Amino acid sequence: MSVEVEQETFTLEEILAVTKDSNKLILWNDDFNTFEHVIHCLMHYLQYSETEASRIAWTVHTKGKCTILEGSFTEVEVYRKILKTEGLTVSVE
Repeated sequence: MSVEVEQETFTLEEILAVTKDSNKLILWNDDFNTFEHVIHCLMHYLQYSETEASRIAWTVHTKGKCTILEGSFTEVEVYRKILKTEGLTVSVE
């Protein structure tokens, strides 16, 4: 019996981000997630109010991106993976 494992690779920039005191989780605009889905995810996973989540969704729509969380690399990486599984376009800077 064989088991296939998906391997995730990291760029040098991502590896160096681990050494920074504070990292940012960035939500990017895309052409396939609805406002409702983005707002739901921000409220459900990051405990934003509906008003705050709506403001973030609008900022992402108009400016192309928005910082949604700042913290240690471990913290923002956990949320990046969660939001990525929900289909959102996110990255750590």
